[in-house]
Amino acid sequence: MTTASTIDPATLSLPDGASLFTRLRLSLRLLKLIKGDEGNPVYGQLLNACLDGNVYASLARELRGSEAWRRMLSEHPSLQAGDLDLDALERLPEGTLGRAYASYYRDNKISPFATTLELRSDVDFIAKRYRETHDLMHVLTGYGTDVMGEMELQAYALGNLGIRTALLILAVGTLGQLKDRHAGVGASEYLRRVRAAYRRGRASPHFLDFWFEHHWDTPVAMLRARLCAPAKGMN
Repeated sequence: MTTASTIDPATLSLPDGASLFTRLRLSLRLLKLIKGDEGNPVYGQLLNACLDGNVYASLARELRGSEAWRRMLSEHPSLQAGDLDLDALERLPEGTLGRAYASYYRDNKISPFATTLELRSDVDFIAKRYRETHDLMHVLTGYGTDVMGEMELQAYALGNLGIRTALLILAVGTLGQLKDRHAGVGASEYLRRVRAAYRRGRASPHFLDFWFEHHWDTPVAMLRARLCAPAKGMN
């Protein structure tokens, strides 16, 4: 039996001119493979190529109008595991972004994102930056790390950036919720909260060109007010 751990990433590829059906089928396979191996550069790049290459390219064109973003494209700041000192961040005052971010990892017993992805283009950097900021957006939006919270954050990202991978994850998760109630809430409550998160994302400014690295000592409440529209429909 072939399992995710026995599949050679090099054997996976997206055919030239692949149909939408082929892209979706490969994307679903990649979502299974990448679980627990989120930093895998082959899986990540291929998933981006299947669904979000054009989305990231469009975001790059849009964000180049931002001075902060142009600096990012030049300097390539990183929020990867090896570039973060969580012990130092946890020594910051209570309520600051750095303290909350370090506590988020400790409380959830998880580690920051890490990948060996080679940045060959603006699209690669945007894809990496999007993945690196996922946990920060949990902290800022207030969405939990349970199934419900993850689906809310995917809906937020879909509304905010139009990320198609988020749409696919949301679709798969919603089907599972409606079938098995994995999120621990009723179907109507689940759909209400997902819709609210999507609308909140649409009403919020883009977060990809924000230098979180310069704001570790800024209060979370201040950054939330700056980057996130008011939450509606959250429990």
